[in-house]
Amino acid sequence: MSPTRLAGGRPTLPALAGAFAIAFSGILYRYADVSPSTGAFFRCLYAVPPLLLLAWWEDRRVGPRSWRVRAWAWLAGAFFAADLILWHRSIEYVGAGLATVLGNTQVVLVGVLAWLIYRERPAGPLLAAIPIAMGGIVLISGVLEEGAYGDDPLLGVLYGVLTGVAYTGFLLTLRHGSSDLRRVAGPLGDATLAAALLTIPAGLAIGDLDFVPSASAQGWLIVLALSSQVLGWLLITVSLPRLPAVLTSVLLTLQPVLSVLFAGALLGESPSPLQLVGVAAILSGLLLASAARRRRDVAPAEGVGRGAAKQRQREQELLA
Repeated sequence: MSPTRLAGGRPTLPALAGAFAIAFSGILYRYADVSPSTGAFFRCLYAVPPLLLLAWWEDRRVGPRSWRVRAWAWLAGAFFAADLILWHRSIEYVGAGLATVLGNTQVVLVGVLAWLIYRERPAGPLLAAIPIAMGGIVLISGVLEEGAYGDDPLLGVLYGVLTGVAYTGFLLTLRHGSSDLRRVAGPLGDATLAAALLTIPAGLAIGDLDFVPSASAQGWLIVLALSSQVLGWLLITVSLPRLPAVLTSVLLTLQPVLSVLFAGALLGESPSPLQLVGVAAILSGLLLASAARRRRDVAPAEGVGRGAAKQRQREQELLA
């Protein structure tokens, strides 16, 4: 049974399972206790074999992918490599929970970039979401208080916002090169392979890439790769486009919420009250932005044919 057919009947359960799986990404990286580039490299490296095996199976079912599609997936992989390295840096300075919240600002950034680049005027809820999310970022940075959580919360916020920018580039380029909803593992596998390879020169330039981490670190990185990069991403990719818009918007915020809760319980991370207010502000902005985007995507499809509906579904899938 294909993953898309599996999620077609009851998509909520796979989406919840996927959000639950990726919520542990930052925590597993912390447990591995490796450098940012090392974590990014091995997370992708260990995910490549199962993803490419699934991609080979997809190609046998629906035919080979074009070189254009694969080129866009590799460009997406370059953004993903930057995303992981920057996100791991943010974790080092502000913790796994807060860094995950900051990285998810891509939901707002996608709308902002579409406004600036494509002249797509954002809906009212997105306009409201921008200052709300930006206010949350300021609160997490700790500039308004003393004793904010993190070794350097201001630097952690900087890396976290840059993570959101790189993540936005990853999603937009992957969307641009995707044209077949029957394919899930293929584009993700190509992007993951590209990210693994491109992390090598970046890590060597930075000087923090370790090709032989300890056995315990390898174990945690394998769990990270299989649980988040393979299982989590696949479940979310095939499930969210098949859910109602309101429920999808809620699920988009589930991962950062769970990350904050799990990081507190498992890693002892304890953000200050103001930082938690910042988390709430960013999550509120994410809900507003994602709801606005999905209403925009649904409206044009109400009076048009199947082709536009498929395009809307593809955009929802890749930007979710």
